[in-house]
Amino acid sequence: MEAILVLITVGSEEEARRVGDALLEARLVACVNRVPGVQSEFWWQGARDRAEELLLIAKSRRELWPRLLETVRAHHSYEVFEALALPILESNPDYLRWIEETTAQAAERAQ
Repeated sequence: MEAILVLITVGSEEEARRVGDALLEARLVACVNRVPGVQSEFWWQGARDRAEELLLIAKSRRELWPRLLETVRAHHSYEVFEALALPILESNPDYLRWIEETTAQAAERAQ
């Protein structure tokens, strides 16, 4: 199993719950952390903008990325949303085993 850390920004607490719940219910992630108070500054449609967002930090496995991304797309309000998958290079082996066990059902369905 290749573990990944997924970063997703959302515009509200309600949206954070909606996206996080969908990922957890489908067992596409083992855990979702919600980090409030993220101050984002960015270019959008040719102009600089800023927004207060929440950051979701999810733990999953690489093979689930396509389904995870589609689930986020189905529940996210942004036209273009941030969803980044980063490899987990090192971890507590027990934690990696927990991610693997928790997402095993979704991985079996993906095969």
